[in-house]
Amino acid sequence: MRILRVDPEKCTGDQVCINIAPDVFEMNSEGKAYVKDQVGADEETLQKAVKQCPSGAIYWEEAFDE
Repeated sequence: MRILRVDPEKCTGDQVCINIAPDVFEMNSEGKAYVKDQVGADEETLQKAVKQCPSGAIYWEEAFDE
């Protein structure tokens, strides 16, 4: 399973991800994006957010079941 993540150190708060997938991303009080609901958009939309993030802060992380 893959988990969508946002690196808060890289996020510049451009809100491109929110424009692409408003049901997936939200801004915190520090003006950084975070994933609020990964299932809020389809795979194609999520990939678009990853690719169009100006700072490259959005990425996929592999999650392994124990």
